[in-house]
Amino acid sequence: MIQQHATFLHGFTQTGSSWDSLVQLLPSSVTASCPDAPGHGLNPDGKRTLSEYASDVASTMQPGVLIGYSMGARMALHVATLFPRVVSQLVLISGTPGIRNEAERLARLDSDNVLADHIENIGVESFINEWLALPLFSGLDSSNDQRSDRLRNSASGLANSLRYAGTGTQDPLWESLSQLAMPVQIIAGELDSKFVDIAQQMHEAIPQSEITIVSSVGHTVHLEDEATTAAILKKLLG
Repeated sequence: MIQQHATFLHGFTQTGSSWDSLVQLLPSSVTASCPDAPGHGLNPDGKRTLSEYASDVASTMQPGVLIGYSMGARMALHVATLFPRVVSQLVLISGTPGIRNEAERLARLDSDNVLADHIENIGVESFINEWLALPLFSGLDSSNDQRSDRLRNSASGLANSLRYAGTGTQDPLWESLSQLAMPVQIIAGELDSKFVDIAQQMHEAIPQSEITIVSSVGHTVHLEDEATTAAILKKLLG
């Protein structure tokens, strides 16, 4: 049996543990690494830019499949574009290459900084309650929202993650997509229309890409329909 290595990068307010139940559904031939992103879990220093964290990941991961969700997908894209030698296949779940329009990007940077201050002012528990109440996460409930795991994070860690690696800080990678030479699997939830549109645009731009729109779920595809996500990954890893 051929052993394969897969590295999983989680979303904002989650930790590496958020992947645990999904990883258990994968073949035993898959060795998984699920690091905590800067400012999350046991990695409390959130003062790492996307490019800096991409270097961190590339220098520590075993070459293989790289899987990212939301913030983690943005991080994974940076790894794949800056250090393609370590990525044999790339999986992007509800991801974006960034905001093309400079004015929109600067507006997002301002709103991310305001949100960072807000997190520090109200604390983690109140913020996680607000975060999970957003329409983006309407497909989650107490059975799969991983609230207790999110509460392991600190207010300062989450705030700095936004300040240093939020979408507003990200130089758009749209022009780099055509240079990706590894196979890329793009996944979005049918009910998440914004990211379905982004997924389709990425699919058109990446030569070796496939796109899967998972029906009846939103942004948190792998939490709302874990079985389908696992099936996609099994096929890819097989």
